Amino acid sequence: MKDLFSKKHKLQEAETVALTQQCSAIIQTKLPPKLKDPGSFSIPCVIGNVNMGKALCDLGASINLMPLSVSKALGIKEMKPTMMTLQLADRSIKKPEGVIEDVLVKVDKFIFSVDFVVLNMEEDAELPLLLGRPFLAIARAVIDVAAGKMEF
Repeated sequence: MKDLFSKKHKLQEAETVALTQQCSAIIQTKLPPKLKDPGSFSIPCVIGNVNMGKALCDLGASINLMPLSVSKALGIKEMKPTMMTLQLADRSIKKPEGVIEDVLVKVDKFIFSVDFVVLNMEEDAELPLLLGRPFLAIARAVIDVAAGKMEF
């Protein structure tokens, strides 16, 4: 036992350790330049025979959102009640009017069945709908944020 503690171990000879490409980039400070925030993007869409103009696509939104005025204009009367509450960016809390399920939304040549949370809010004339991650997942959207392009 004494031998184990009294013997000094020799340092190993020089050894080469392979680093990953990412680790090498950090050490060599070869990181790509930061890009400015591209913000959100919009896509044209149609619900039924109504051209909605453009809908705002938001990677940060966990719901698809429709103003109450838009649902009334589309003639949608049936909504499922919900106990959901929404916390907005300004930290205010809003209670939705309900949820509309299986709304057929046409984007380009594709038609998707989308569920919308309906909120009594002021309608944005240019971007009346918000399509969040649920829509982007259903659409299997491939998004190139740097180039500002989305493919289905």
